[in-house]
Amino acid sequence: MRKTITSILAAALLTSFANAQDTPEKYRPQFHFSPKAHWMNDPNGMLFHNGTYHLFYQYYPEAKIWGPMHWGHATSKDMVHWKEQPIALYPDSLGYIFSGSAVADVNNTSGFGKDGKTPLVAIFTHHNPVLEKQKTGRHEYQSIAYSLDDGVTWTKYSGNPVLPNPGITDFRDPKVRWYEPQKKWIMTLATKDRITFYSSPDLKSWSKESEFGSDAGAHGGVWECPDLLPLTHEGKQVWLLIVNINPGGPNKGSAGQYFLGDFDGKTFTAYSKETKWLDWGADNYAAVTFSNTGNRSLLMGWMSNWQYANQVPTDPWRSANTISRELGLKAVGKELYLTSVPASELENIKGEGYSKKNLTVKAPVDLAPKGGNASGLFRLDLKTATAGDFELVLSNKTGNELLIGYDKVSNQYYIDRSKSGKIDFEAGFGQKHTAPRLSKEGKIALTLVADVASVELFADGGLTVMTDIFFADTPLSDLSIKSVKGIQVEEVQYHVLKPSIE
Repeated sequence: MRKTITSILAAALLTSFANAQDTPEKYRPQFHFSPKAHWMNDPNGMLFHNGTYHLFYQYYPEAKIWGPMHWGHATSKDMVHWKEQPIALYPDSLGYIFSGSAVADVNNTSGFGKDGKTPLVAIFTHHNPVLEKQKTGRHEYQSIAYSLDDGVTWTKYSGNPVLPNPGITDFRDPKVRWYEPQKKWIMTLATKDRITFYSSPDLKSWSKESEFGSDAGAHGGVWECPDLLPLTHEGKQVWLLIVNINPGGPNKGSAGQYFLGDFDGKTFTAYSKETKWLDWGADNYAAVTFSNTGNRSLLMGWMSNWQYANQVPTDPWRSANTISRELGLKAVGKELYLTSVPASELENIKGEGYSKKNLTVKAPVDLAPKGGNASGLFRLDLKTATAGDFELVLSNKTGNELLIGYDKVSNQYYIDRSKSGKIDFEAGFGQKHTAPRLSKEGKIALTLVADVASVELFADGGLTVMTDIFFADTPLSDLSIKSVKGIQVEEVQYHVLKPSIE
C-alpha cells in the first residue's frame, strides 16, 4: 500500500511540475505591475509623494484567490518600473482592510504630523466579517491610518472607525481629496446604488453633504470604487465623477462608468444622467486616480474582471494593473467626453522600432519589425486616411489569434479573443467585445499597447478605450493588418517595448 501511495504522490508531483512549467510565469506581464505571488485586486491609496509613486492594492498573501484583504504596497519613480514593498496594512479586530485612498496632509489638519514631517493618511473601509454574519447591515465603516516615514510604516488611528455605518450594506471605498475653496476634505463614498459625499476639516470627523446617482447611469450591479476630481476644458473647470460597477459592464461583468458635471463642495450636479463608460473592454475595473499629482490626472485600474478573476490560469500570482493613463476632456459636437491616453512615462521602455507612411492595405500586410519581436511586447500608433474597415491580427505559430479592429457598418471598434489561446477556464471569456466609435472625424487614429497577456486600445485620442487580457500558448509575436474593402494607412509607428520588471 505504501508503495502505491508513494507512486501516486510521485505521479502527482510530476504532473504538478509539468503544469507549473506550462502555465506560470509565461503569462507574467512585463511592464504592468503584478505581485510576485498571491492574489491582488483593486488599486488603493495611489499617491505621489517626494518623487515617488505609491501604489497600494487589495492583497491576500495566503493564496491566489480572494481572501481576507490586506493593503499590499509597491513604489515607482515612473509608474512603469515598480518595486514591491512589505504589506502596509493588515486585518485587525475591526475587520479586513478593504479599498480606499491616501492623501498627503500637507497642512497637518489631522494633527498626525511631527517634527515638520508631512503625514500621509490612508482612508479605507474596514469590513467586519463577524458583523456581516449577523446581517446587521453595519459591517462596513471607514477608518484611517497614518505614516510619518513616507509610507514605509503605518499606524492605525486609535479612534477608528472615523465614519460609522448608518445601516447601508455596501458602504465602502472612500476616495478623499482636499477642496481648497472651502478648506475641507471631501470623501466620495460608494453607498450601494449611489454615491454619498462627506466632508471633514481634519480627516477624523465627517459630516454628510449630499447624495448622487440613484437615478443616473448604469445600475446593473453595486456601485463601487468612486473618484471625484476636477479637469479643465477650454479654460473651464469640469468635475469628473468615476463610479465602478459590478456586474453590469458593457461587455459583461465589472466595469467603470463616469459622469461630468459641477461640484460646489456640497453637491455634484451632472450635465447628463446617461451612461458613459470609462473603458469598454472587459478588464479595467476599480480604476481611480493618483492623488497629489498637480495638474496631471493619472488613472490606473485592476486589469481583470470579477467574471473570471479567481480562475485565470496564472501562477503563483493572480492579476495585474493597467498602465497609467492621463485623463483629459474632448467635445464631440455639443457632448463632452472623458479621454484617456497612455501616460508619457511609457516612453521610458521604448526600444527599437520603425515608421512607415502611405500603406495601401487590403490583403494582409506584415507590421512586425524586420528582425522580428519574439516577446510580443510593442506599442503601435496608426493613422488611417479614411474611417474604413480594418483588422489588426496578433498571432503566433501555434494558431492563436487576437483580433483588433474597426467595423464601419456598426461604427464599432472591437477586440476578439475567441481564438486567443487558453479560454476554457470561464464560459464567457473567449468572446468578441465591442465599443462605439464616438469621434466624428473622417480619419482614425489609434494606439495599441501590447504586453504578454494584455492589450490596451486607445482610439481617437482616447475617446474610445478598450482593455482586454488574454492567455496565448506562446507570445503573439506576429502582427499584420488587413481590410476587406481596402484602406489607406497614412502612417504607422511601431516600437518594441522593453520589460520593466526586476
